[in-house]
Amino acid sequence: QVQLEESGGGLVQAGGSLRLSCAVSGRPDGDATMAWFRQAPGKEREFVAATAWNGGQTLYADSVKGRFTIYREQDRYTKYLQMNSLKPEDTAVYLCATRPRRVIFGRWRDAAVYDSWGQGTQVTVSS
Repeated sequence: QVQLEESGGGLVQAGGSLRLSCAVSGRPDGDATMAWFRQAPGKEREFVAATAWNGGQTLYADSVKGRFTIYREQDRYTKYLQMNSLKPEDTAVYLCATRPRRVIFGRWRDAAVYDSWGQGTQVTVSS
């Protein structure tokens, strides 16, 4: 069974940076998709970014494009979300999600296709 654990949230001033991490256990397929979503109080869950565990193609929401970057280091099963130039509207609980096998690219933004979710990590950006 695949399990996810996020870390790295916190409080930062507008214009600052944070790095989130998402570690997976249970070893999904290398080309399985992982994604970051966020949810602010009173709002629907929103797609942030997605990629495959073994790298390659990435997809970003327009609201974060150019400011957020998904990458990995040595361990292909830990993904990082580098968030720069943070804005107050980025304040939310950030969750990573995956499923054991690849999601077709056209559905990467759809939260319903992911069946494993982390517990979330709070990001608060003050103005």
